[in-house]
Amino acid sequence: MNTEIELMAYATVETLKSAGLSVATAESCTGGMISAALTEVPGASAVFRYGWVSYCNEAKERMLHVPTEIIEAHSPVSEQVVAAMAESAMRQAGADLAIAVSGNAGPTAPEGEPSVGTVCLALVRRGAARPLHTETMQLPGLSRKQFRQRVTARALELILGSAKG
Repeated sequence: MNTEIELMAYATVETLKSAGLSVATAESCTGGMISAALTEVPGASAVFRYGWVSYCNEAKERMLHVPTEIIEAHSPVSEQVVAAMAESAMRQAGADLAIAVSGNAGPTAPEGEPSVGTVCLALVRRGAARPLHTETMQLPGLSRKQFRQRVTARALELILGSAKG
């Protein structure tokens, strides 16, 4: 893990602790990197509830209860799908916050899917308008590792921002 992510994960865990909040993750393209970054921090068990790695559509449907119709209508790399993933993760984990990510790290994009370098993120917070935040980012030209790191850093940034206020 890189130093930027380590520092951000530490700040995120400490801020979540101070705020008395818990978090869950639902990850596709990062393959568990967000969960790994958080749980690398000593004391993360006080705030980290659960993490799902739902790399394939079947996992999104079976583990996170994302309706097939949403995946088929919008693609697995869409704000609609990550919003559904985050909502389910928060509910199932009993967490205060949940982050979900899905993207295409490459090297190629499946027919009809968003281009390589596309990633969608969603953050939900218990009691807030749903979803609290969604975004689509374009990160072309990165290696798979760089892509995963950049998405992980952005996810931690979103959690940290929500935990602060």
